[in-house]
Amino acid sequence: MAIAYQVNAPLLAKDVAEVFISSGIKRPASDLGRIQKMIDHADVNVSAWDGDKLVGVARAITDFAYCCYLSDLAVCKDYQKTGVGTALIQRLRDHLGEEVSLLLLSAPSAMDYYPRIGFEKTEKAFLIPRAR
Repeated sequence: MAIAYQVNAPLLAKDVAEVFISSGIKRPASDLGRIQKMIDHADVNVSAWDGDKLVGVARAITDFAYCCYLSDLAVCKDYQKTGVGTALIQRLRDHLGEEVSLLLLSAPSAMDYYPRIGFEKTEKAFLIPRAR
């Protein structure tokens, strides 16, 4: 399997929604307008492609100087545990540079994954949840 990675390649809401659904990540996948806004307003989208099929996406909001919020990391179920997620994060970090910290909110089911790929767990975060 030769996966190709791209930074800020054009993405379609229907393709990203399919990745979200397949990956198991909880996102408003049936609201394609909202998904497209999520894509369009991200500062960085890193995508993983198997031929012309989108199989993974990392979506981030950043100032490119100090911090970056990794808002989505999703990999199609058939491609999980093959290194695609790790590669998406590494390409994001390469794009941002060493001076930018990377932070995220994890789904409960992924709490064991992130420390294995270099993230440190922290107890120093606060959240005002979205209404919908």
